Amino acid sequence: MAPSLYSFSEETLQRLGKFRFSSARAHSMEALIYHIDTSSYEIKAETDVITSLEDLVDEVPDSSPRFILLSYPITLQDGRKSSPLVLVYFRPQTSTQEGKMLYAGAVELFRNKAGVNKVLDIDEEEELLDIPDLLQH
Repeated sequence: MAPSLYSFSEETLQRLGKFRFSSARAHSMEALIYHIDTSSYEIKAETDVITSLEDLVDEVPDSSPRFILLSYPITLQDGRKSSPLVLVYFRPQTSTQEGKMLYAGAVELFRNKAGVNKVLDIDEEEELLDIPDLLQH
């Protein structure tokens, strides 16, 4: 495997693992926002756990991509409860092409490190409020 341009600190990897396991039992939404440090290419968490979609919309920047690790409890069509772990690749239309390319190169690495199966590409803040509907499909 070729070396990666991007890196994760041990602290970030531990936090990813802890979030993945704790959010599987959560009864409410939980999210962490991650950014790529442009000088070191290290992927870092930038917030504490966010517990509402409205707060998530408030926290993401208007003009810079971010990765959002999200656990959102849903009820499946057969009545079972599920809290899927999802990677939201947030890339606002107002972000620079350079920023979009920086994050595009790290999507699969982040997906693998976080252990998620589903990736949602979102390019407008308002779409973040539609996540419950997107997860039902």
